[in-house]
Amino acid sequence: RPFARFLLRLLGFIFWGTAAVLAYGGVFVILMHRNYRYLFQESFIALPGWLAVAASLVLLPTGILAVSISVKNSRYQQGALMYFLLILLCLEMSSVVLAQFYSIRMASELESTMGHLVYHYNGTPSQAPDNRAVDVIQRKLQCCGVQGYMDWLNTTAASWHLSDEKAQLPESCCKEKYSHCNGDLGHQEQLYQEGCLKKLEDQLHFVMFFMFWCCAILSVLELLAGVSNGILMRHQPFHDLRIL
Repeated sequence: RPFARFLLRLLGFIFWGTAAVLAYGGVFVILMHRNYRYLFQESFIALPGWLAVAASLVLLPTGILAVSISVKNSRYQQGALMYFLLILLCLEMSSVVLAQFYSIRMASELESTMGHLVYHYNGTPSQAPDNRAVDVIQRKLQCCGVQGYMDWLNTTAASWHLSDEKAQLPESCCKEKYSHCNGDLGHQEQLYQEGCLKKLEDQLHFVMFFMFWCCAILSVLELLAGVSNGILMRHQPFHDLRIL
């Protein structure tokens, strides 16, 4: 019992710290969906992030209960802790499953969606939301084209109605330090040359990998808390069913 009390108190403090980490991962997913919503056609892509944020909020009272139970045995607090742990396991497992599902699904859709936006770019970002989306993505990720800046050579003449010799890249492909850059291919040192697809996929894989391991480690800690709480509950059996 002394070891169970110590472990439960330690896990209570750990839950408070991991709540911030889990909230960070959830907010990252939500912001990623908001920043690149034109590419993510599935509107529920932010759902794993919201589940992670909800789990982080539940972790706060769970940590308080764990520390409180380690100080004094309260049958109602012990029962409430078990319920909170069960809710957390459901939230985290749901977040992990959805994160893995959407990461696999979106990886196959990103290339076609972004390729469509690039091909139909017509150089008037103020008149078309799709054009603004391409410019925003290229500026935020500091990239150019889908696989690389050469993608624009195949789409400029068709979409911008320009001849090959006058073909140029969007100004969003220009590096920020070159204020006079106008997308001229004759000055490639002023342009981002890496494609946006790889950077987007790297961000997507990173955040999903982060969410997966964060939830997996938390689930193990919560199981340990449940076992510790169960040991304390065994030494103070319930005499009625009011705890339910």
